[in-house]
Amino acid sequence: MSSICQEFVARARWGEGRNGRRETIERENPLVNAKIVLEGTPVIENFDCRRVWVWVDENNVVTCVPVIG
Repeated sequence: MSSICQEFVARARWGEGRNGRRETIERENPLVNAKIVLEGTPVIENFDCRRVWVWVDENNVVTCVPVIG
Protein backbone atom coordinates (compact mmCIF):
# COMPACT_ATOMS: atom_id res chain seq x y z
CA MET A 1 0.00 0.00 0.00
CA SER A 2 1.23 3.46 -0.86
CA SER A 3 2.48 5.55 2.07
CA ILE A 4 0.09 8.31 1.02
CA CYS A 5 -2.79 6.06 2.08
CA GLN A 6 -1.29 5.53 5.55
CA GLU A 7 -2.43 9.02 6.54
CA PHE A 8 -5.82 8.67 4.88
CA VAL A 9 -7.09 5.38 6.24
CA ALA A 10 -7.67 3.97 9.69
CA ARG A 11 -7.34 0.36 8.53
CA ALA A 12 -6.02 -1.14 5.30
CA ARG A 13 -6.69 -4.92 5.54
CA TRP A 14 -9.55 -7.08 6.72
CA GLY A 15 -9.79 -10.81 7.32
CA GLU A 16 -11.77 -13.22 5.20
CA GLY A 17 -15.19 -14.52 6.20
CA ARG A 18 -17.26 -12.29 8.49
CA ASN A 19 -14.59 -9.58 8.65
CA GLY A 20 -14.54 -9.25 4.87
CA ARG A 21 -18.13 -8.06 4.62
CA ARG A 22 -18.92 -4.64 3.20
CA GLU A 23 -20.73 -3.48 6.33
CA THR A 24 -17.82 -4.46 8.58
CA ILE A 25 -15.24 -2.76 6.37
CA GLU A 26 -17.17 0.50 6.07
CA ARG A 27 -18.01 0.53 9.79
CA GLU A 28 -14.40 -0.07 10.84
CA ASN A 29 -13.06 2.49 8.36
CA PRO A 30 -15.69 5.05 7.28
CA LEU A 31 -13.16 6.68 4.93
CA VAL A 32 -13.41 3.80 2.42
CA ASN A 33 -16.08 2.32 0.15
CA ALA A 34 -16.19 -1.45 -0.16
CA LYS A 35 -16.88 -2.68 -3.68
CA ILE A 36 -18.23 -6.23 -3.97
CA VAL A 37 -16.90 -7.92 -7.10
CA LEU A 38 -17.57 -11.42 -8.42
CA GLU A 39 -14.33 -13.40 -8.69
CA GLY A 40 -12.95 -13.15 -12.23
CA THR A 41 -14.73 -9.89 -13.08
CA PRO A 42 -12.42 -7.26 -14.61
CA VAL A 43 -12.05 -4.05 -12.59
CA ILE A 44 -10.46 -0.67 -13.15
CA GLU A 45 -6.73 -0.83 -12.37
CA ASN A 46 -6.11 2.62 -10.91
CA PHE A 47 -5.14 2.71 -7.22
CA ASP A 48 -7.62 4.49 -4.93
CA CYS A 49 -7.04 4.90 -1.18
CA ARG A 50 -10.79 5.14 -0.64
CA ARG A 51 -11.69 1.85 -2.34
CA VAL A 52 -11.62 -1.72 -1.03
CA TRP A 53 -12.19 -4.55 -3.50
CA VAL A 54 -14.09 -7.43 -1.89
CA TRP A 55 -13.80 -10.48 -4.15
CA VAL A 56 -16.61 -13.03 -3.71
CA ASP A 57 -17.60 -16.33 -5.34
CA GLU A 58 -21.03 -17.30 -6.71
CA ASN A 59 -22.24 -17.96 -3.15
CA ASN A 60 -21.20 -14.46 -2.02
CA VAL A 61 -18.35 -15.89 0.09
CA VAL A 62 -15.23 -13.70 0.31
CA THR A 63 -12.42 -15.49 -1.57
CA CYS A 64 -9.38 -13.39 -0.60
CA VAL A 65 -8.43 -10.86 2.05
CA PRO A 66 -9.89 -7.44 1.13
CA VAL A 67 -7.29 -4.68 0.90
CA ILE A 68 -7.32 -1.02 -0.04
CA GLY A 69 -6.65 -0.33 -3.68
